[in-house]
Amino acid sequence: MIKSMTGFGSAKGNSGKLEITVEVKSVNNRHLDCSIKIPRVFASIEESLKSIVQNSISRGKVDISVFIDSSNADDIEIKVNHSLAKAYITALREIASDNELGSEISVTDLTRYPDILQATRREIDTQQLSDDISEILKAALLDFDKMRSLEGDKLKNDITARLLQIENLTTGAEEIAPETVAQYREKLQSKITEVLQTTGIDEARILTEAAIFADRISTDEETVRLRSHIAQLSELLLQNEPVGRKIDFLLQEFNREANTIGSKGNNSQMSKIIVDLKAEIEKIREQAQNIE
Repeated sequence: MIKSMTGFGSAKGNSGKLEITVEVKSVNNRHLDCSIKIPRVFASIEESLKSIVQNSISRGKVDISVFIDSSNADDIEIKVNHSLAKAYITALREIASDNELGSEISVTDLTRYPDILQATRREIDTQQLSDDISEILKAALLDFDKMRSLEGDKLKNDITARLLQIENLTTGAEEIAPETVAQYREKLQSKITEVLQTTGIDEARILTEAAIFADRISTDEETVRLRSHIAQLSELLLQNEPVGRKIDFLLQEFNREANTIGSKGNNSQMSKIIVDLKAEIEKIREQAQNIE
């Protein structure tokens, strides 16, 4: 299945009371270039996330964004320093006794003293968090692949239609070649007649010259190879693996055959066919830049 290199996907999930959102987006690139944006405190799991991306995507500039919302998490824990509290109580009672003061001590009084209450953040299970983010990333990649596949189908249909046009143009080039030889023969005979001012022309010589010309401008090999390339590209469009680079290479061969046919053709009809042929090849090349 053809897949586009451009796409977007997202997924949401939880790790404990942490709410996690993962977004995946990509644009064209010759090779795989993956960057991951994740809160610095969780940067240790970045490499494991990249390995998941590498198993799913082969080409493109891919940006992964991981958002972690801890607003609903009860990860703050209040600890009481009991030994320090008892020390404060003992000291306060001694002061009260020595100075004949009231000895009532409230909880509120104690909290005014430093270090009686300590707020700490519960330690996060990074392994569990890594596992949970990995699963959410996989879900985001599935959503991402759906969009890439839809775009890929559009690319495949467009390229297939253009391949059909290239095949028709190739047929047109094959049909014009014999006409070109016949026209050359007539021009050659006309010129010789004009120069010699006689109709006593050696017909065998005319046929020989025409045969030499026909061999020189023959495009049979090029059109056969061009049809072979069309068949190969059609097969690539049906494969279930990344084929973008193969298509890039194959299109270079398309251009090579078109250029050779164009250099051999020497009439306006063939020139028009070659212009149209190269235009279709270029349009396919532009579309192929989007294929993984």
